[in-house]
Amino acid sequence: MRERDPGEILRRLEERAARDAAERSAAEAEPTPDLIRELGGTGGEGPDPDLTFRGYLETHERVPAFEGSDGQPYTVDIDTEETDDPASPWAAFLVFVRWADTGAGIMSHLTSDDVAHGTTEDDVRNTALDLTLYQLKSQLDRAIQQRRELLEE
Repeated sequence: MRERDPGEILRRLEERAARDAAERSAAEAEPTPDLIRELGGTGGEGPDPDLTFRGYLETHERVPAFEGSDGQPYTVDIDTEETDDPASPWAAFLVFVRWADTGAGIMSHLTSDDVAHGTTEDDVRNTALDLTLYQLKSQLDRAIQQRRELLEE
């Protein structure tokens, strides 16, 4: 019978244990989420409904809130207005209400540029409701930047 080196036996046992642990870990691991699909990048299904204005309202039963690029708290809602354009007589825009740090009162508000044009008020409101939360935040930061530029003039 061949004599085995105890160090070699230990090394082989450690290698086998590490390999077995890695295989078990891989088998038990949760699948990696597809962030691109979840955020609406590809897949044809569009973004997760909770990532849209409409989906957020339906899920949370309140308008979304953001911290603006100025560090202030804001909520957002949609407003509409008639235009002078007979081809698109309605426009929708966003109203960002800036709240006191305590949330106890409204300090001011900002408005976005038009985010939708259409033939009816319902059409433009529905189009605005399909904006993603990322698009809403982008519109907020753009409105804050426009206010800064106005104040600098």
